[in-house]
Amino acid sequence: MSNYVMSDIHGEYEKYCDMLKKIGLRDEDTLYILGDVVDRGPRPVDILLDMMKRPNVYPLFGNHDLLALHVLKKLNVEITEENYARHLDTDTMGELIEWLRDGGSTTLSQFRALSADDKADVLDYIEDFSLCEAVEAGGRTFVLVHAGLGNFRKGKKLREYTLQELLMDRHDPSKDYFDDDDIYVVTGHTPTMIYNGKAEIYHSGHNICIDCGACMGGKLACLCLDTMEEYYI
Repeated sequence: MSNYVMSDIHGEYEKYCDMLKKIGLRDEDTLYILGDVVDRGPRPVDILLDMMKRPNVYPLFGNHDLLALHVLKKLNVEITEENYARHLDTDTMGELIEWLRDGGSTTLSQFRALSADDKADVLDYIEDFSLCEAVEAGGRTFVLVHAGLGNFRKGKKLREYTLQELLMDRHDPSKDYFDDDDIYVVTGHTPTMIYNGKAEIYHSGHNICIDCGACMGGKLACLCLDTMEEYYI
């Protein structure tokens, strides 16, 4: 039984499938995905549909997933005489434009092609994404989160963090967040090329950054938490 983690797949379905083959994911293994499954790349909904069939895949929210869920729930309603005038209000239109500008068009296009039942199932699935996970593997504890632990302070409980702090605020890999040498923070969100110019997993103290820019000409990375072995597509 092995524990794997990847992040920021961003619609790169082929890379996702190739990675599952490369790590040889078994039913008894666990795969954590640290958000930003959707947007930018060509087949984000296909990734979601595959994940939905795998009970051993545990998705966490990324900022793109949260915004997509928020907008798609507003769009995915029946238009009636009672609601047509207020259905697409100014705020909703602003959120839609923001989402499309940040790569949401591929997600919207694939979502619109689904049946009504599949649309409902996909939205229910995304809504159940978690915000943060703590995983024991290989004698270490890994705190898994999309962006980082914004406004960190000693003793701050994970449940006290806001969505902004977990999904948007940039992680500082130069800082050790916990006193325990066996606790590591694993994040996505910020492409590793920003840290060291390389599309490879970045280790700094007790921080592990795994967004290697899969949709930006970089690589999709996966890390085995038990062995610390790195995989790339």
